[in-house]
Amino acid sequence: MTKPKPAKTQRRARHGALWLGLWLTGMVGIAQADAPKGMLESIHRHVTLTSSVTDNGDLNPYAVVVAPVSAGTIQKDDVLVDNFNNLSNLQGTGTTIIDYRPSTKQTMLFAKLPAKLPECPGGVGLTTAMTMLKTGWIIVGSTPSTDGTTATKGDGCLIVLDPTGKMVAAWSGPTINDPWGDMGVVDNGNTATLFVSMAGFGLPGPDVIDKATGFPVIVHKATVLRLNIQIPDGKPPVLLNQTVIGEGFSARADRDNFLLGPTGLALGPDNTLYVTDGLDNIITAIPNAASRTDSAGTGKVVTQGGLLSWPLAMVYTPAGHLLVCNGKDGQLVEVDPAAGKQVYSQWIDSDQAQSPPGNGDLFGIALTPDGQGFYYVEDDMNTLVRGGK
Repeated sequence: MTKPKPAKTQRRARHGALWLGLWLTGMVGIAQADAPKGMLESIHRHVTLTSSVTDNGDLNPYAVVVAPVSAGTIQKDDVLVDNFNNLSNLQGTGTTIIDYRPSTKQTMLFAKLPAKLPECPGGVGLTTAMTMLKTGWIIVGSTPSTDGTTATKGDGCLIVLDPTGKMVAAWSGPTINDPWGDMGVVDNGNTATLFVSMAGFGLPGPDVIDKATGFPVIVHKATVLRLNIQIPDGKPPVLLNQTVIGEGFSARADRDNFLLGPTGLALGPDNTLYVTDGLDNIITAIPNAASRTDSAGTGKVVTQGGLLSWPLAMVYTPAGHLLVCNGKDGQLVEVDPAAGKQVYSQWIDSDQAQSPPGNGDLFGIALTPDGQGFYYVEDDMNTLVRGGK
């Protein structure tokens, strides 16, 4: 039988336990305060990997896609980057895609398309709307122009390439008008679902000015289109059906940026599709994106303003956050969509030649295969960059 401790000893024990508890609570508080709120706080290194400029002089990199498989001339984890401008720096005229191989640090020309394609209304100007499927096929959007402005833009198309860079098909029609933003993708192997923003409906040239603002007029006709495709064995993807699941997004012509419209599309595991609308400085959510049969309009507001400054390309992280490239400055913003909060931002392009720094430099973004970092492009330098720990 244990003897009872003297009262003084009991008090000392209680005081010791109390101080220990307070100390542990303080340490937990410090640890929680020091713990990263998201992915961006852990990113400390930015390494320039390669130039996107090709032998024909194409420049202005837009899309960034990491290869999910090895196929044709592509190896798994290669990074594909396309160009929106040609040698004369005219927007909507880029026709090339490069392939950067992280394992060897080599850069190769993957595809060079003709400037004019009968199957693609208006020709070729490759955009951020690009993906590579598990079956090896590449699908890329075209928003073409002949003079570098929307005054001469065509309706464009979605171009299907085999894994050697050869065009095998092009999809166009009344629901496809200037495929613009990065794709959301559900890839099941023999079938896939693509989500693409269409920014060209009713869009005039940059000289059509809104007298009240002094800027080109804004139209609210941009859409988000869902395309269901089938991939027969050994044959190119076949477009089965299309559904407009979002509409009424803002778009306008812009001499410096060609056009401003819904750009970032990121699909969450619950089939919520997140969309950036740069002109309204907002991120919205379209629920049940893979299954809905109607349009959600512009969706539900996730977050608006704050650190956002013309939000463009966007990616969904393993932790369930969104990384969003700003178009009007060189910041990458991390958003917790469940809480509707902007949790962190980082200047990943602080080029002082632009005002604000990095203005107009960021566009495409993709996670590294391990999910611990990301690839992005800097349009001012025509480079592919990796951000990591």
